[in-house]
Amino acid sequence: MAETTSASLHEAIPIQSAGQPSQTRAATFALLGAPNCGKTVLFNGLTGAHAKVANYPGVTVDKREGAFLDDAAVRIIDLPGTYSLRTTSPDEAVAKDVMVGKMGIPPDAIIAVADATNLRMTLRMILELKTLGLPMVVSLNLSDVARKRGLNIDAAKLSELLDAPVLETVAVSASGVQAVREAVAKLPRKRSFPATPASAERTLDALESDKLYQEVESILAQVVRTQMTLPAWHKKLDDIVLHPVWGMIMLLVILFMVFQAVYTWAAPIMDAIEGGFTALGEWVGANMAPGILNDLLVNGVIAGTGSVLVFLPQITILFAFILLLEDSGYLPRAAFLLDNVMAKSGLSGRSFIPLLSSFACAVPAVMSARTIHDPRERLVTIAVAPLLTCSARLPVYALIIAAVIPNRTVGGIFNLQGLTLFVLYIAGILSAALAAYIMKRLARMKGNVQQFPLLMELPTFRTPNFKHIMTSLWDRVKAFLKRAGTIIFALTVILWGLVSWPQPPAGATGAAIDYSLAGMIGHAIQPLFAPLGFTWEMCIAMIPGIAAREVVVAALGTVYAVSASSEDAVQNALIPIVHNNWGLPTAFAFLAWYVYAPMCAATLAVIKRETKSAKDTFLITGYLFVMAYLAAFAVYQITSRIL
Repeated sequence: MAETTSASLHEAIPIQSAGQPSQTRAATFALLGAPNCGKTVLFNGLTGAHAKVANYPGVTVDKREGAFLDDAAVRIIDLPGTYSLRTTSPDEAVAKDVMVGKMGIPPDAIIAVADATNLRMTLRMILELKTLGLPMVVSLNLSDVARKRGLNIDAAKLSELLDAPVLETVAVSASGVQAVREAVAKLPRKRSFPATPASAERTLDALESDKLYQEVESILAQVVRTQMTLPAWHKKLDDIVLHPVWGMIMLLVILFMVFQAVYTWAAPIMDAIEGGFTALGEWVGANMAPGILNDLLVNGVIAGTGSVLVFLPQITILFAFILLLEDSGYLPRAAFLLDNVMAKSGLSGRSFIPLLSSFACAVPAVMSARTIHDPRERLVTIAVAPLLTCSARLPVYALIIAAVIPNRTVGGIFNLQGLTLFVLYIAGILSAALAAYIMKRLARMKGNVQQFPLLMELPTFRTPNFKHIMTSLWDRVKAFLKRAGTIIFALTVILWGLVSWPQPPAGATGAAIDYSLAGMIGHAIQPLFAPLGFTWEMCIAMIPGIAAREVVVAALGTVYAVSASSEDAVQNALIPIVHNNWGLPTAFAFLAWYVYAPMCAATLAVIKRETKSAKDTFLITGYLFVMAYLAAFAVYQITSRIL
């Protein structure tokens, strides 16, 4: 049965690309596999980890490309992980478009990576790849794990049925990729037929799922000798991790430990980065002639770069934990566990990882939402991600809480200031859930809601591959610095111009910023914010805060003419000013505003990149602004009558 089915499914299709003829370009081999199957590790083994990371044309999906170690003329492209070529998410759609030749990079051969511990899911994609008619090598990765758990796969028989070399590999070891390298070196350097993307897509779309699954089962029956049995500890751990009560407690404990690490481990590094940029600014200011260039470098370039890099330790630590949990096999289980809870707000467990990233920074959270299949759920996840309390809000929260909340113990255990910060985090989480629920109801009223159940293959628990984690971590850090850092830096320099020009007139007695364009804008918008209790000083400080929320504290220090050598000193000097001049209603309203305010230009810019829609970006910005205004208005009006 397998042979006859294979004949009907695996007819080679001629593919034609709009790019250059294959005779005039370097050979391109596509590396394709399911998520968490060791594909990236194998890529590093084949290329020496000298990957060039960029974006595919027209999409915000990372492209990893490197030269084959045994032949520099061969380029290996690491495609996004996918279980099938018939996909809906942006990441997975890129894999299909590259394979059929729509992205201007038509491959000459395929390196398919299969997970030996989960062969059923991978085989379907390999059968789809066979329809492209390209030479192929199959790496049967995690073979050592499969054997340890009693699973024996007849690689020779599988190779015969697929008509392609099948190699049992352990990609985490240098020796484990040697056989794959030798097989890849033997692949033809040029395809033997031209590429026709339309024909390839029609063939893929015409494949019948039932026939594919029948062929998969037929192949498995012939090549799998013994069924894999999970060790007793694995089953016991799954019973705990997936338990509706104990699993949730375990998840909360893990998240608590992660966030404790994010904020405690990162603190000394953040202080060192902040101190380094402060010292650099002071050195440049002291060794350059006073003037506009000095001010630009110190308060624009150096301060702008520092405002980005100071949060890099927190983001790096959070990403490291996420990658560690993902590589161990725990994170998919957490998503599965939270699916029922998140479904009540119109989301699914798929949104868990992007929203988790939001607690460090909304920028990587928005970027990681591209892995969500459902377009509506992806857009909703992007829309609510800024509501979760990111690290950039902490300086603002710390200032206001220290100024208006007494530092005393409640119930003999809890610190009142700490409880206030916890309430602000909870407010962000509940607001995100409420916003997602309202968006679901609005979409349902329009009749365009299709909430699909979460279907996912849970990987086996395994020891994390730390080399893979470090490589992936470096890629994410670079992406953050490139996409977020450049945006914040550029806007900070622009806003420096707003706060620095024009110069105060001769004999001016107020703060210089009061006479600048930012000061003029602040005075102009103050009537709009008067119902919230905001003063003109607060409105002026909000202008540079558009670039990044954390800049607000420094801006307030400038407005109130605070002279201090460090950010901590500025904050300490501002505490009595805020306490004496603002009043509790205004301070509470300012806190409420920053729970919701869309005051991060980098996030909005990345939302525009990911959604490719100015309309969606405007709507997201608008609803965040309305929520911020209404919350601050309600808090101010209520507290001013009570206190």
